[in-house]
Amino acid sequence: MKVIAAYLLAVLGGNSCPKAKDLKSILGSVGAEADDDRIELLLSQVEGKDITELIAAGREKLALVPAGGGGVAVAAPTGAAAAAPAAEEKKEEKKVEEKEESDDDMGFSLFD
Repeated sequence: MKVIAAYLLAVLGGNSCPKAKDLKSILGSVGAEADDDRIELLLSQVEGKDITELIAAGREKLALVPAGGGGVAVAAPTGAAAAAPAAEEKKEEKKVEEKEESDDDMGFSLFD
């Protein structure tokens, strides 16, 4: 991904046909290592192609990728069933507050 990002940054910066040294320079400026094999692979795949056409083709492929958790939707409980968890949460909050107010600091405080 970082090689692709460097390529896109070079094109965005006005270099319509970036070379390997351009991508290495961009990656080096942010302290990322440049993998020569990946750079050469990317450059060979995008050689002679317009960046807007590549992005459009990528969007089409991305639209086909299923997005979502794949889980089943569960209805929220209503009425008394909804009130019970809320009451439990309030009880837990009170316990936490009580513990914070306890005197675990051996009887003195930094701000007394």
